[in-house]
Amino acid sequence: MDGHLLIDGHLDLAMNALDGRDLTLPLEELRRVDPVPGQTAAVSLPELRAAGVKVCFGTLFALPAGPDHAGYTDHAGARAQALAQLDVYSRWEDAGRIRILRSGAEVAEHLADPGAPLGVVLLMEGADPIRDADDLLFWTDRGARVIGPAWERTRFAGGTDQPGPLTPAGRDLVRAMRELNVTLDASHLDDAAFWDAAELGVRMVATHANSRVFVDGNRHLTDEMARAVAATGGVIGLVLLSRFISREWQEGQPGVPLGELARHARHYAALVGWEHLGLGTDLDGGFGVEKAPAGITRYADVPALLDLLPPEVRAGVAGGHWARWLSTHL
Repeated sequence: MDGHLLIDGHLDLAMNALDGRDLTLPLEELRRVDPVPGQTAAVSLPELRAAGVKVCFGTLFALPAGPDHAGYTDHAGARAQALAQLDVYSRWEDAGRIRILRSGAEVAEHLADPGAPLGVVLLMEGADPIRDADDLLFWTDRGARVIGPAWERTRFAGGTDQPGPLTPAGRDLVRAMRELNVTLDASHLDDAAFWDAAELGVRMVATHANSRVFVDGNRHLTDEMARAVAATGGVIGLVLLSRFISREWQEGQPGVPLGELARHARHYAALVGWEHLGLGTDLDGGFGVEKAPAGITRYADVPALLDLLPPEVRAGVAGGHWARWLSTHL
């Protein structure tokens, strides 16, 4: 599959940069000097350009402290992480390596420019860097256009493997998002928090979320959730992580066949139509190509997924559906 516009709904670019990866290097060179152990990189800025990626959602991701890793323990720590990542994107933009996209008009202009660098839409994954609803304007002024209230549980919402509804502060934040035209990323929301947000009438996408029909757990979308995202006009991004594709996959096994992810795509399409599907690969999002589907050895291999879809929908899933959504709603 060649020649289609690619837009990726979820890449942790700045997180990887602050982990010591120089994403300005060609992928082969990055791999030779990669400081991240046990995770073979798939993504660099030259790799994305060579693969034909025109736009991606680039995350501001603050990692909470855990039993096996350091991270934030309070709002100030989360904010510091997100600000450091924002600085990475700003420095890349100053150097002409990326362009931060802040409006639908900018997206349309960017997509029409064949010489433009990678366009980046800023996505906050887990809202703990935000102090409260009044602080949202600080982040939108700096380019944040999509916010996922949870990763694990946050001060705002229950999240992956940590169930719970929107907190009172979460309700205030979602209302503020609705008023400021900020889209909610439902990807990590627990079911209770998801439906609380849906009732508040916020626009939603799921930048990187596969179907719970094939994989268990609240990290994945139920059919009802997928329909609710689509009902707001939203797009769902398909994730290229083996354990998010098959409930049978176990750590250390070869990657699942790429056709298993195509099964998720067909299931979603039967529910909501192909026009609500896109890519949200999450490659290098805390895992390497060792955990990607079979045949995905670098980002340039991603279009192989599209070859498994009906020919008439490939361009839309590759990037056309995200392009339409961004041009209309950003």
